[in-house]
Amino acid sequence: MYQMFLKAKLHHARVTHSELEYEGSCAIDAGLLGQAGIQEYEQLHVYNLENGNRFVTYAIKAEERSGIISVNGAAAHKADKGDRLIICTYAGLTPQEAAKHRPNLVYLDEHNKVIRSSRSTPVQVA
Repeated sequence: MYQMFLKAKLHHARVTHSELEYEGSCAIDAGLLGQAGIQEYEQLHVYNLENGNRFVTYAIKAEERSGIISVNGAAAHKADKGDRLIICTYAGLTPQEAAKHRPNLVYLDEHNKVIRSSRSTPVQVA
């Protein structure tokens, strides 16, 4: 049996473009894709911190070191330039794989530059 686990996350990605008349998807700086371990055309789950919108799309490459996070096509109705997003991918793992799995977590500043990366989230406290 496979269970779904967080594979990768770009935390606080800032939307640089919202392009309605573009073939669908989400263009992401190729360097950020590489750092997070997200493949081109991989399914993305996108969570908009500004308005609560959540949507599913797929990744395409944007120019490396450009900082581009472009929400395209119909999804452009879900995010505006300047919005902060959490962009996640998930993987189906067996219990044996899950026991060893750690996600790639990449934290970004307001210019989509990497602040830090991690393989685990801190324990939430009261």
